[in-house]
Amino acid sequence: MQSFIQYRRIGLQVRSQFQRDQEKAKVDSSQRHRVAQDLAHGDSAALASSSCTSSADEDDKESERTDNLTIFRTQHSLRTTLAHSLIGIHARERTTNEGEGGKVFVVDWEGDNDPSNPRNWSIAYRMLTTLIITCIALVVGAAASADTAILPQAATDFGVSDMVESMAIGLFLAGVGIGAVFAGPFSETFGRNAVYIATMMLFMIFIMASALASNIGAQLIFRFLAGAFGATPLTCAGGSFSDMWAGLEKTIFFPIFAIGGFAGPALGPVIASYVVNLGSWRWAEWIILIISALVLSIVVLFLPETFPPLLMAWKARHLRHETGDDRYRAESEITQTSLWSRLKISLTRPLVLALEPIVLCMTIYLSVLFIVLFTFLDGYPHVFQRVYGISQGLTSVIFTALYVGIMSAGFLVPWVYKITKESFVNDSFVPEVRLWFAMLGAPAIPVGLFWMAWTDYASISIWSPIMASVLLGYGVSCIFMTSYMYIIDSYEQYAASALTFFTFTRYMAAGGMTVVGVPFYENLGTHWTLTILGCINVLMTPIPYVFYKYGHKIRHRSKNAVSW
Repeated sequence: MQSFIQYRRIGLQVRSQFQRDQEKAKVDSSQRHRVAQDLAHGDSAALASSSCTSSADEDDKESERTDNLTIFRTQHSLRTTLAHSLIGIHARERTTNEGEGGKVFVVDWEGDNDPSNPRNWSIAYRMLTTLIITCIALVVGAAASADTAILPQAATDFGVSDMVESMAIGLFLAGVGIGAVFAGPFSETFGRNAVYIATMMLFMIFIMASALASNIGAQLIFRFLAGAFGATPLTCAGGSFSDMWAGLEKTIFFPIFAIGGFAGPALGPVIASYVVNLGSWRWAEWIILIISALVLSIVVLFLPETFPPLLMAWKARHLRHETGDDRYRAESEITQTSLWSRLKISLTRPLVLALEPIVLCMTIYLSVLFIVLFTFLDGYPHVFQRVYGISQGLTSVIFTALYVGIMSAGFLVPWVYKITKESFVNDSFVPEVRLWFAMLGAPAIPVGLFWMAWTDYASISIWSPIMASVLLGYGVSCIFMTSYMYIIDSYEQYAASALTFFTFTRYMAAGGMTVVGVPFYENLGTHWTLTILGCINVLMTPIPYVFYKYGHKIRHRSKNAVSW
């Protein structure tokens, strides 16, 4: 609905611009018309003086051809002059790889303050759009983690072990990793909105199917497919943010998405732990389906299209309709790339960027953090329920401690914004300034893991591991925000490919380790499991500090990263 209104609004804007600028085009074309007539009469006179022996019929035919040529030139010049008069239209010849057709009128924004440009929308409107996209990420994250709260009940119902049932979580995460590879190319072909809506609908269908599954095999397949179609916001959200927010603005508004999006994994078990009392573990899936339907309704009614090439294609279509001239084209329409070509790039370029030190190290770091975060879905019953004897529902509620820590990272935003603003020179800045979030949060992760590992005793207050959870949530949020913004600013035009590898790797790793997490906690116990995870994170902690000092040199040697 909102996209349709947006399309009509662009049409009205084009019509207004056309009416405003065509007077100038008429003046210019009338001058060209007079010149054309003078040339035509001059050519006819010259032709008559040099052809005294020509017959009268031949003179009439030549004059008719000259008049027709004059009329054709005048009409063609009028349309060409109009194109030159319209603001934001750039006339040029087609290049060799763009095929035949001569001149083309490339449609662009109507100046720096074009109201159709998502970056010129009001802050309130962009903020609303950001919150809607965040809601999509929230419901997908909740679907990923909700099954942990009903894992014993589902395992009993299907007659399988807890480890087998935990595959429902692991395969969902693996599906997100697979879906991330395809989400980007589809959004660049059909636009952000179409992909958000279509994949949300398919996501809901497979969530419903998993709620109705009659055996463990069906549930696992449907959960995997739900994850694959739920990958869209996690991949396309970065593109949507780049469409709307400039570099400095991302410092304030990307944390809103990150903090809001993390609410899903943290609050999913809380929701599921209480709805299971309705009589069946399947209510966890039904509640996710109901929330998804509500979010989808908001998306359809209120989410605008933000993809600039698609908006330019809409504008070009309106211009072709208004002028009757087929030469008005958006840049994406001139050099059309097939979906298959985009998919090949999406499948191959991330493998090239995987060798980049920045992409590789940040991917490993965030993958480790996601392993910690999602193995907690299996581990919290061991950390709290078995040690302190609390109920399954209350154990799930303790997940909110993680989210309290995630939200606390928001207090760093004003200070980091100030540092980022001071680093701006000529509308650009060094990407390493994005590492401040990570440098302020990285030590919190191993400290929180060791703290939880060695205070998880019945003789020690339960508030000790709960506070450790808060510290862990704070650290994870800081690293997540830094990783995304640093990669986007370091690779710019290749950021989508870098983020594809980034998303695919961390979700595949987290999905695999979620299944392994159950026997890990069973055989090693909470103390040593958390200690091992803490030791691994100690090795990861120096990464943001190393890149802060040497990142500019690494980028300078890279063929794909920006080097200012």
